Amino acid sequence: MDLHMQSCPQVSHRMERKINLARLLIPIFGFMSLIILICIILHVASCYINRNVAVSYVGCFKKILHAEKTSRQTYILLLSFGKQFPRVSYKDLARATGNFSESNLIGRGSYGSVCRAKLTQAKIQVAIKVFDLEERDADKSFVSECETLRSIRHRNLLHILTVCSTIDSSGNAFKALIYEYMPNGNLDMWLYKKFASVASKCLNFAQRVSIAVDIANALSYLHNECERSIVHCDLKPTNILLDDDMNAYLGDFSISSLSLDPKFASPEHFSPNSSIRLTGTIGYIAPEYAQCAHPSTYGDVYSFGIVLLEMLTGKRPTDPMFENELNIVNFVEKNFPEQIPQIIEARLQEECKGFNQERIGRSGKKIGFINACCL
Repeated sequence: MDLHMQSCPQVSHRMERKINLARLLIPIFGFMSLIILICIILHVASCYINRNVAVSYVGCFKKILHAEKTSRQTYILLLSFGKQFPRVSYKDLARATGNFSESNLIGRGSYGSVCRAKLTQAKIQVAIKVFDLEERDADKSFVSECETLRSIRHRNLLHILTVCSTIDSSGNAFKALIYEYMPNGNLDMWLYKKFASVASKCLNFAQRVSIAVDIANALSYLHNECERSIVHCDLKPTNILLDDDMNAYLGDFSISSLSLDPKFASPEHFSPNSSIRLTGTIGYIAPEYAQCAHPSTYGDVYSFGIVLLEMLTGKRPTDPMFENELNIVNFVEKNFPEQIPQIIEARLQEECKGFNQERIGRSGKKIGFINACCL
């Protein structure tokens, strides 16, 4: 029997509140679930990508460690791997060089010494340039080299791998640059047989031309292709490094300079009142620098011309035979082109005996013309 009684209002209101709450919470939970799902997808994707990068890095690393001969491109790829390349401390460098022992010393410069080492973290050979901060301007030289090298990249410029600026075990300031190691040393070693490893070897004519072309490419890049022209200021055989394939690299930018004003790129604008300190190495410094010490791309070109003459004659610009008014430039001028055999190094003449002499003469004249343009 229907009593026609109304439903309980309390129950109706409770159901209505539940429905309204559900309408509010379902979109919120749905949105949060979507965000969580996206985060999970991104995390999984990131792990997958990082795993592939890590595998790729480890693959390159293993190739370096286990291959009998790794290509130089792969070697540089590993060393240029950005954040993957290990940071080095003073302790790392001291351990790798036997506390910078003389047995690992491969050269000395104006502002410090260079040691060969094998970094424990990467199992690779490097050259460590340690600055002697007691030398005048050594600290400025370190900063100058860092500023220059961070903005340039060319196949014929020595690659910097990392930097160490900290304190040593005695609490003194310590600054070093870590470079790619060049197994064949520098051009000076090969021209003058300074070490036993090259004493029985001789740079042939083709190798010398190839080295000259490599350095010309490096200079062209520094002078013409950088955002601001860079003047090396100390081009000489000891700063021309050779890899295991005898490719040449220009190194040591410790006294390099940016051309701050285009007028300094021309010798016509040299000022005798300049107060800038003259830099470079005796025998390779352009004569214009006697009146003005402003860095100039023309000064680099002059130094390059001297290096070319040195490679042809086998004589240093400071050779004892060059005295009074005689120097390597006018020595060549006096004998060129009629007396080319008087100019060319004896070992090169021996190599060229079996070649077409007319062709050799033409090649010598062309190189002499290039020298004349440089000087």
